[in-house]
Amino acid sequence: MSSSTNIKPQQSILSSSEKRSAYSLAGIYALRMLGLFMILPVFSLYAQKLEHSTPMLIGIAIGAYGLTQALFQIPYGYLSDRVGRKPMIIAGMLIFALGSIIAAQATDIYGVIIGRLLQGSGAVAAVLMAFAADLTREEHRLKVMAIIGMSIGFSFGIAMVLGSLLEQWIGVNGIFLLTAVLALLAIVIVVFVVPNPEQIKHHRDTEAEPAKLLKMLKDPQLFRLDLGIFILHMVLTATFLVIPLSLTQENIGNLMLNEHWKVYLPTIFLSMILMVPFIIIAETKRKMKAVFIGAIFVLSLTELCFYFFSYSAISIAVILLIFFTAFNLLEASLPSLVAKISPAENKGTAMGVYSTSQFLGAFSGGVFGGLVMDFGGMQSVYLFAVICLLSWLLIAVTMKSPRYLSNFIVKVSNAKSEDIIHLTQMLTEVNGVAEAVIDLEVGEAFLKVDLHALDRDKLLQVSNQYC
Repeated sequence: MSSSTNIKPQQSILSSSEKRSAYSLAGIYALRMLGLFMILPVFSLYAQKLEHSTPMLIGIAIGAYGLTQALFQIPYGYLSDRVGRKPMIIAGMLIFALGSIIAAQATDIYGVIIGRLLQGSGAVAAVLMAFAADLTREEHRLKVMAIIGMSIGFSFGIAMVLGSLLEQWIGVNGIFLLTAVLALLAIVIVVFVVPNPEQIKHHRDTEAEPAKLLKMLKDPQLFRLDLGIFILHMVLTATFLVIPLSLTQENIGNLMLNEHWKVYLPTIFLSMILMVPFIIIAETKRKMKAVFIGAIFVLSLTELCFYFFSYSAISIAVILLIFFTAFNLLEASLPSLVAKISPAENKGTAMGVYSTSQFLGAFSGGVFGGLVMDFGGMQSVYLFAVICLLSWLLIAVTMKSPRYLSNFIVKVSNAKSEDIIHLTQMLTEVNGVAEAVIDLEVGEAFLKVDLHALDRDKLLQVSNQYC
């Protein structure tokens, strides 16, 4: 969470410009996510008809975007500080569209892999987050990020349903071409809808700093979370190598591909409702670690159930409902935990490492899931997922309970180097402030605060002395 003490009463809500920025950037993010995930529920069946196709190559094709996304997302953000946000987003979406067209025209599995690698090379996620920070005041940054975050979650659910619906009308080739059209639509939004920022600057709370990456990687608590998101997306990708095949097989699901949406639609969207009480318990009752570990355990059980009880479309649907509830809960909890645990001044870097781990997990899930299926058959992929999740569970149990602190930013633009010690002491003496790090270069103090105990008036007084 980010905030600022320079808040007037009329600034308590998003301005029209901030609303426009939030919804347009969320739309761009959603269009890109739709393009990446619409093939997930249909590709493993389609790819069996491609030349040179093997289970491992199919897995690589599904997860290939994750490799290039992981490699390029931090450099994209770094370059956008220098050449501008809009040029980098436009370049990234053009590359994404090119990859989609190549995948659509491919007649063998290698062509699709090349297309998916190019899709991931349009790694604009970090740029979008930095752009959001440019266009919003510190006290509203959390709201804007939440809007973007919700668009990501909903776009995943919609993509899973749309993929199986669209396949019957336009085929997988058509889905890839539609993805290219969505990328071009995102460019139109960038050019004509997203406002131009007054200034572009580096935001330490949303952007990664290359010099700090190693430090964040060495943090044992953050490493547990990075490993967690890696395993979570590895399991997701590996599982959906098999689920579409299971739903189609006569002795299991016995559903036509164009009927798979009947399974995904209720399970995904009902799971989003079912996870809400657990998020409330985790945050308001301060049971984050217990809920988190419980979700990992439940997710591992669902994979075991897939192995033993995938008898029909109904049994798969019931297991998928529990799977997506646990998955969505973990997907929502992990970034919250990263924000709580990471140093206030290095939150952007910690989130950069976390996102890179997520995309590498997607790639690894395709590679290892395909490899396991190649040698052991479909059901062995579920056992692979169980082993991965139980390994994560053992690691997560040793995690320290998080401090329920939020990130907070205050302006101290007139502070000088000789003021740092005294100002840090003054800030940490404010009730509710646990940590304070002052960055004279940007004129801001990065705080870790307990929002329930924070004395905002006192914090405002301290900040005003140095503004």
